[in-house]
Amino acid sequence: MGEIAIYFFTRTWYNDTTALERAAFTMAHSFFAYIFRMRHIARWALMRNTRTENVEEHSYEVAVLAHALAVVGRDVFHKELNPDRIAAAALFHDAPEIITGDMPTPIKYNNPSLKSAYKQVEASVQDKLLSMLPPELVPAYEPLVRESDKTVKRYVKAADKLAAWLKCQEELKAGNTEFGRAADETMAALRSMNMEEADWFMERMGQTFRLTLDDLG
Repeated sequence: MGEIAIYFFTRTWYNDTTALERAAFTMAHSFFAYIFRMRHIARWALMRNTRTENVEEHSYEVAVLAHALAVVGRDVFHKELNPDRIAAAALFHDAPEIITGDMPTPIKYNNPSLKSAYKQVEASVQDKLLSMLPPELVPAYEPLVRESDKTVKRYVKAADKLAAWLKCQEELKAGNTEFGRAADETMAALRSMNMEEADWFMERMGQTFRLTLDDLG
């Protein structure tokens, strides 16, 4: 019965509004429609990939890993952390790329001026995305889209590096040696963060990502 009511409400709303009114409504609250377009944004554009990775799947992996690192921090190293909050931030950490696209790291960090310019563009896009939300939801999503908590950002950054390393391992397993240097540089960047949670995770689970399905048991 509820589905029928929703159907007739939707049909009535559609028939009783002009195309201009519907367009205004869509533009005003299109935040989630944009978020769901992350699946169309390809990563690693400068590299030859055996399988293309998109921003949506990358964001999911970063969220899973950020949550895991935070749980390790809380339960193994007894730190005051909120894994759920950190995972939520990870889901949105690349949201601006829906509009900017994925800028390869060698370009983004080529020089301080370019890095600064990209940060300005990123901030502008974050503003644009937040403007697409109903005002009532902005307080909940602004901290996720425009993360400012240094602790949260640190765990998301570590998870981002770890997810990139896992992508490199996937490509190397497929025989794509082009990702060899990227794997080494990404792991070096992760190690340089001196995060004991990441070290703990890698020591116990890192090598399993290099195994085949049969070897995983």
